[in-house]
Amino acid sequence: MKPQVESNHYFKQSYDSKERFISYWHQINELIKLKPTSILEIGIGNSLVSNYLKQRGYNITSMDIDPRLNPDTVGSVINIPFFDGSFEVVACFELLEHLSYEQFSTALRELHRVSKKYSVLSLPDASLVYRLCIQIPKIGDFKKLVPLPQLKVPKHEFDGQHYWEIGKADFHLHRILKDMEKAGFYIMKTYRVFEIPYHRFFVLTKWDS
Repeated sequence: MKPQVESNHYFKQSYDSKERFISYWHQINELIKLKPTSILEIGIGNSLVSNYLKQRGYNITSMDIDPRLNPDTVGSVINIPFFDGSFEVVACFELLEHLSYEQFSTALRELHRVSKKYSVLSLPDASLVYRLCIQIPKIGDFKKLVPLPQLKVPKHEFDGQHYWEIGKADFHLHRILKDMEKAGFYIMKTYRVFEIPYHRFFVLTKWDS
């Protein structure tokens, strides 16, 4: 389960960096592109995403295990207190790494269960990359993340928050994708944010939707 943190942790100036706001944009953009009739956001942080979407008129319900964050519903991602197919889209950003990997598959099955069609996730990806940006006249910027080879993949050490991260030993991207498919998801796309490659996004749909 997600470790408890100070109630004002998500509202400190140091928490919301420029890069994190870019990640917020991707969170909001991926949800809006799906044109959902209902959204469940699990793990709300400072509520920026859910508050923005509510102001835009989207039907979004927030859920968090920490009642101090004032979510619409208090609950755990490994036992979501909603009926099957309750929401067209379930969003879960930078949360599942706070669970042991043994609980990851349980959480994925719960996301699959309560979603009617889509789930949008983001997870930390610690794989090394080089950010390449080239300005091309009259065309615009060409941006690409170039993977960097590693002679030895480091093991993940629990830092008080993250139990695992993509790109660490035993947590290769292929394993994460395979476990998502086992939970009943089809991976529509996955990508890393250029400005903050540590955040990898996944847009998933149910095979039977």
